[in-house]
Amino acid sequence: MNWEFSFLYLLQELHNPVLDKIMLFITSLGNGGLFWIGVAVLMVFFKKYRKCAFSIGIALILMELIGNGIVKELVMRDRPCWIDPTVELLLKAPSSYSFPSGHTFAGFAASVTIFLNHKKEGIAAIVVAALIAFSRMYLFVHFPTDILGGILFGIGVALLVYFGMTKLLASAFWNKITQKKNAA
Repeated sequence: MNWEFSFLYLLQELHNPVLDKIMLFITSLGNGGLFWIGVAVLMVFFKKYRKCAFSIGIALILMELIGNGIVKELVMRDRPCWIDPTVELLLKAPSSYSFPSGHTFAGFAASVTIFLNHKKEGIAAIVVAALIAFSRMYLFVHFPTDILGGILFGIGVALLVYFGMTKLLASAFWNKITQKKNAA
């Protein structure tokens, strides 16, 4: 953990009023997954993106169940701001455990889901997710390995949902449902 604190302290040296405001804005995009939920809701209105929107919804539900419901409670890792309260926080200290980063998990679950379905849009989404992830370390609320865990879990959930949706959409069950809907 020493190298992680060294990295986080290095990031503290980057602080300035402008960057602080930018990072607070970026991190707020990840609060409660609302940005990604909003993206999915917007996608529903375009036929081209509906499958992706549904997939994002499933990925975010799985993220909540796996990340916040199971892994955080099993690992119970303290946050850097709890261990070293001398670092002045720019936001209220989170009350949940640190591993994995929920902001990062949600961001990568959603953005990689978008990427797997729509490459160009997915690249932009991954950049947003990466900025959110970085902001969590800049703001001293997550360790680098919390971020790495969130990225890996997010990619894993996105792949699971993508291949699960592909199988579901190719199944006779799904074809029957959509045929009935189209026939009506």
